[in-house]
Formats: sequence, structure tokens, C-alpha cells
Amino acid sequence: MLKLLIAPLALISAQISAQDAAEPPQYETTLVILETTAGDITVELETQRAPITANNFLRYVDEDRFDGTVFYRAMTLDWDAPNGLIQAGAQHDPDRVLPAIAHEPTSLTGVLHTEGALSMARNAPGSANGDFSIILREQPFMDADPDNQDPERQAGYSAFGRVVDGWDVVLAIHAMPTDPEAGEGWMKGQMLAEPVTIVDARRVEAISAD
Repeated sequence: MLKLLIAPLALISAQISAQDAAEPPQYETTLVILETTAGDITVELETQRAPITANNFLRYVDEDRFDGTVFYRAMTLDWDAPNGLIQAGAQHDPDRVLPAIAHEPTSLTGVLHTEGALSMARNAPGSANGDFSIILREQPFMDADPDNQDPERQAGYSAFGRVVDGWDVVLAIHAMPTDPEAGEGWMKGQMLAEPVTIVDARRVEAISAD
């Protein structure tokens, strides 16, 4: 009789464990609306998993440093079209740019360059400040690769959030014409002929349950 009672309890325990394993862990995030001249884009920032990078972005938002800046770049990759990224930010404006932040590799945060990911633009690791990109499709080559012999590939780029609304706006910006003569080096031809202005960047206000 004892064995008959033990079996159902074990089965219930296994079902609960399987359910827990199927549900991804929940992390603290913050929503931000980027109101642009092409439409609104809502992004979710990984303030718990990528705190340095996400909170740096929020500081630009809270201090209105993104307001009046532009999406200025649309880079296209040749596979799985449409693919590539769009880029925006302070563009080294001394009145807007804050000090560079420490590099947060994806191997540490677990926030990867999947479709719609937000990623910090940078030169060397640890040089990111106020420019960011939105990734159109999964781009794992932007993630950190600790086993790679190339220091750049080891570090990767810092992903810190994702687009949760306004994907049509992202695609529309990426499809806009670029100036074939604008830009320097390997970015020549990737600058938008008519940049898209970020009119206002703001946190999404919490909705009261009352």
C-alpha cells in the first residue's frame, strides 16, 4: 500500500519539475519608447542581466540625450534578407556623450544577438558610449567567443535588450535609401540619405492596477 502512495507523489513531483524547466527564468527589464519621425519603436532593456549597458542607455534616455539624435546608418548583410542593422545615437556629440562604459560580453550576460536585439556600437571593447544598433536577424558572430584567438571575436559586442513593438518601423528605416558617397572606410555607403530623427526617448510609465 505504501508503494502505491509513493508512485503518484513522485509523478506529481516530476511533472512540476518538468513545468519549471520548460518556463524560462524571468529577469527584471525596463521598457523604453523611441519616438521617431518614422514611427515608434518600443524596446525592452535587460537591466538585470546586462546592468552596465542597459543602465547606461537609460541614463541617455532620462537625461534627454537621445532626443534630437538620429538613426543614421543602415547596414545590409547579403544573406537571409532583410538582414543587417540600423544604428543611432549621439555620434560623438560632446554635449551629449557620456564617458565610455565597461564592456559586458554576451558570454557573461547571456543576452545574445538574436532578431531585434539592441547592441552597443563601439570601437575597442570598453569604448561604447551613446551609439547603439538594432539587429535585424540573428547574428551570432557578434556574440563573445571566449575560445577565439582574435581578441575582437573574444570580446564580441554588448547586447542589452530587444525590440518588442514597432518592428515595421525598424524594417522601414533599414529599407530607406543610403548615400553611396557618405561614410568612411568599410562603412562607406551605409549612411542614410535622410536620417530618421529620434524625437523623444522615454521610459514606459507603469500602469496602476487600481
